[in-house]
Amino acid sequence: MADLEEHFERTIASDRRVEPRDWMPDGYRATMVRQIAQHAHSEIIGMQPEGEWITRAPTLRRKAILLAKVQDEAGHGLYLYSAAETLGADRAELTEMLLQGRQKYSSIFNYPTRTYADVGVIGWLVDGAAICNQVPLCRSSYGPYARAMIRICKEESFHQRQGYELLAAMMAGTAAQRAMVQGAVDRWWWPALMMFGPPDTSSPNTARSMAWKIKRHTNDELRQRFVDVTVPQARVLGVTLPDPELRWNAERGHHDFGPIDWSELKRVIGGGGPCNERRIAVRRAAHEDGAWVREAATAHAAKRAGPGGSGGSGREVAA
Repeated sequence: MADLEEHFERTIASDRRVEPRDWMPDGYRATMVRQIAQHAHSEIIGMQPEGEWITRAPTLRRKAILLAKVQDEAGHGLYLYSAAETLGADRAELTEMLLQGRQKYSSIFNYPTRTYADVGVIGWLVDGAAICNQVPLCRSSYGPYARAMIRICKEESFHQRQGYELLAAMMAGTAAQRAMVQGAVDRWWWPALMMFGPPDTSSPNTARSMAWKIKRHTNDELRQRFVDVTVPQARVLGVTLPDPELRWNAERGHHDFGPIDWSELKRVIGGGGPCNERRIAVRRAAHEDGAWVREAATAHAAKRAGPGGSGGSGREVAA
């Protein structure tokens, strides 16, 4: 056991990847399952806020763009559930834990999309925050997760550009459209900052994840990077970020910003957000309505395998 632990520590120290067949501490495995599962759940639940606008998007082009984006999010969830399975997790069990409230997803998706401008702001701010958070994960110490993140980040970057382009088009439109964009920015700015998690002083998992090189930057470092990148984008777009304390600090070389209401994050994570119950209810209904598809796919795989064959277990459709 000592040799295995030493080999694991050398792998981490030398910036090499931990692979599924490698020995790893139970704590490392549990941390990876928790993080990957939460990420997968977030991608699947995250289809809902924008999916509600597919039929209401103003043009066929906008409908096609939004449909493609929602489809991408579904694919991201499947990549990530597959990565979790390499750690011995069962996809069906992870889904059941989500539905029972025993696993979380990103709190950002518990806010409603009140107007079509919210679709653009989710692309710009929410996906922009996701990119800041996820690009370093391409260098995560767990191989399957890091490799999945490469494709996910490329697609998220495209989503961010789509959102920004939509907002730019609306800001070039009528006064009502510009007001719609500003209202959406006002609603989503602070929840977007909360996406990076609690401050470093209150984050119970950051130190261990940093030591194992699962994460490469702390929550506060990533949040600061997001603010610094987003402020000039807002200036070009012509919107005002809803923070009177937001200003450039030449001494620090970063933007200062106002205090975040962490009680709001705690409330939403605890189930008190505007859409918590609805998001889980929709996910549960989709899971139950899709049971016959999973059963049929499993039966088909068994039939193809034949007696003593190995045609697959059907786990790939468990989502």
